[in-house]
Amino acid sequence: INRSDSESNRLLFAWFQIPQISYASTAPELSDDRRYDFFSRVVPPDSFQAQAMVDIVKLMGWNYVSTVASEGSYGEKGVEAFMQISREAGGICIAQSLKIPHDHKQADFDKIIRQLLETHNARAVIIFAYDEDIRGILNASKRADQVGHFLWIGSDSWGAKNSPIQGLEDAAIGAVTILPKRATVEAFDMYFTSRTLENNRRNVWFAEFWEENFNCKLMSSSKKEDTSRKCTGQERIGTDSKYEQEGKVQFVIDAVYAMAHALHNMQKDLCPDQSGVCGEMEHAGGKKLLKYIRSVSFNGSAGTSVTFNRNGDAPGRYDLFQYQMNINNTLGYKVIGQWTETLQLHIDEMQWPNGEMEIPSSVCSQPCKTGQRKKMVKGMPCCWLCEPCDGYQYQYDETSCKLCTYNMRPNGNRTGCQPIPIVKLEWHSPWAVIPVFLAMLGIIATIFVMATFIRYNDTPIVRASGRELSYVLLTGIFLCYIITFVMIATPDIAVCSFRRIFLGLGMCISYAALLTKTNRIYRIFEEGKKSVSPPKLISPTSQLAITSSLISVQLLGVLIWFGVDPPNTIIDYDEQKTINPDKARGVLKCDITDLQIICSLGYSILLMVTCTVYAIKTRGVPENFNEAKPIGFTMYTTCIVWLAFIPIFFGTAQSAEKLYIQTTTLTISMNLSASVALGMLYMPKVYVIIFHPELNVQKRKRSFKAVVTAATMSSRLSHKPSDRPNGEAKTELCENVDPNSKLQKCLFRVIGGT
Repeated sequence: INRSDSESNRLLFAWFQIPQISYASTAPELSDDRRYDFFSRVVPPDSFQAQAMVDIVKLMGWNYVSTVASEGSYGEKGVEAFMQISREAGGICIAQSLKIPHDHKQADFDKIIRQLLETHNARAVIIFAYDEDIRGILNASKRADQVGHFLWIGSDSWGAKNSPIQGLEDAAIGAVTILPKRATVEAFDMYFTSRTLENNRRNVWFAEFWEENFNCKLMSSSKKEDTSRKCTGQERIGTDSKYEQEGKVQFVIDAVYAMAHALHNMQKDLCPDQSGVCGEMEHAGGKKLLKYIRSVSFNGSAGTSVTFNRNGDAPGRYDLFQYQMNINNTLGYKVIGQWTETLQLHIDEMQWPNGEMEIPSSVCSQPCKTGQRKKMVKGMPCCWLCEPCDGYQYQYDETSCKLCTYNMRPNGNRTGCQPIPIVKLEWHSPWAVIPVFLAMLGIIATIFVMATFIRYNDTPIVRASGRELSYVLLTGIFLCYIITFVMIATPDIAVCSFRRIFLGLGMCISYAALLTKTNRIYRIFEEGKKSVSPPKLISPTSQLAITSSLISVQLLGVLIWFGVDPPNTIIDYDEQKTINPDKARGVLKCDITDLQIICSLGYSILLMVTCTVYAIKTRGVPENFNEAKPIGFTMYTTCIVWLAFIPIFFGTAQSAEKLYIQTTTLTISMNLSASVALGMLYMPKVYVIIFHPELNVQKRKRSFKAVVTAATMSSRLSHKPSDRPNGEAKTELCENVDPNSKLQKCLFRVIGGT
């Protein structure tokens, strides 16, 4: 009785308590195995116990556990039930499933502990094992210095017994155990303690029990060899020996009563008019009896109802214990909850090894941090690797990252997306300050020159420079400076429209005027070599007409551009989409591509190149004659500026600072081009007008033939190597030459349009 936890003793105890109503003679289908199965049905089955353990594991938040079972039906079936239910419940993975062999040795337990430690995170261990095996496991954990590491969950074979943990209390602290809910049947205690060798002869094992219980020998043929003390037969159970009612007595009694109630109900139905067993009842068969057994319902010996579910199992009722320190600083089992179809656990009353205050962890992988996704380990749904969502990805769910839309970037913890900040070229930016400063200086200088020319509009030097084209050129220079402010202003439809119009217009006006001037000089000298008549279209009106026609080509192109692609603003998210999303910016800009900018400037560059060609062709004209050489130097310098601009502009196309570099490069290049023209073509004249007014005087006219002839001869003389080092000659402007050099003065006046 004291060892009735084992399968064989459980069977024998049930069988020999009910021999009179075995019903084997009339229902051969109920064999010995059936009787044992029936008793095990009255005791809650392992599936209920396993379900309670699964509920405990899930409530604790453990998803990675190991199992240890004693080899044999009890341990293996218990673990099998636990694994099956855990699979159905989901969320629990088995790290190790180990068996304790029948013929175990100390090394076997040490090996089991080593194997359990291989999956170090699986601290929770489910144990379906006998007392001796439980002691072996706890002992091995002490030898491995792992006391407090494992979180034991023991089956009903451990229950609330002290025998498995005697001397190993420190290794058992925190263990949660399970035991079928039961009550002490006082009537059984009264009956059993009154049993003696005289009044209980029908139980053939009672004599053996007597020897074991009182540690004595009844006869010389006794198998007990560890004592020589003779039994007197006067010993009394519970008085001369320690007695504690076996926990499953309640279930044995309930099993007997269940059979009795089934037979009683069967007899009432099949033999209503007679007492005892009638013929119909004798031939009813075991299956019919089983139906009656499963239909019984009565209050059992503990006062709880005895019923069977559709699977033939009694309701599962368990008390849950934890081995912990009591209030009086002694170790013992404490009831921490119960399981009756559902789990009721008082977590706040639980204690854990090593003084841990929180529920210890027994998980395969720790939860991933915010912004990380789980990369599952194949075959282990509870195990994963944590991978951060990188780049422009955010954590979509536990297992995946998603890319933010093109105008968004992940937020700080990568749980979602947020808009990418919008930037533009600000007025206070260093990229804007320098070109704005240069443009303001240029505008002031241009206004000063224009005001000077207007003030001295009728003086010879202003008239000789070709007043009409001079004012056109000054207008183009002024627009070249103004475009700086348009390029830096906050983009909107109006600003984008002005950019399209004025981006190439200022340069176009400037180089159209310069081209008209150099072309006029070239035609005059080429025509003078062939004829005494002046060439056509050299009058001021003709020059303005030619310049206007050249400018109209630029305006026509802009008009077509407006019609094909109306101006608009865009936000470019690719331009500053850096590897680090925190630095990503959307750039507010006009919808003008790099190619469109070059095309808009292309016509002006073509005029500039053509003007440079004419400047080279007229390089033989006497120095400073009608601005030929200043125009030449202006064009050479301008070409160098724009040759430097193109590689910088396109070389920074992939840069994160593209907006700033290209805008600054473009505006500075235009400022430099305008400043070169302003400085070389106008500043010398302004200097003479203001500081040397005595040179700004009227010259007398000569015929065109005489002027050209004199100029040609002067040009040839000026190129003789003997006159100047390196073959250079110096011929002064009209206002700077010797008063006797009248031919050059007259030529200046004819070509200058005065």
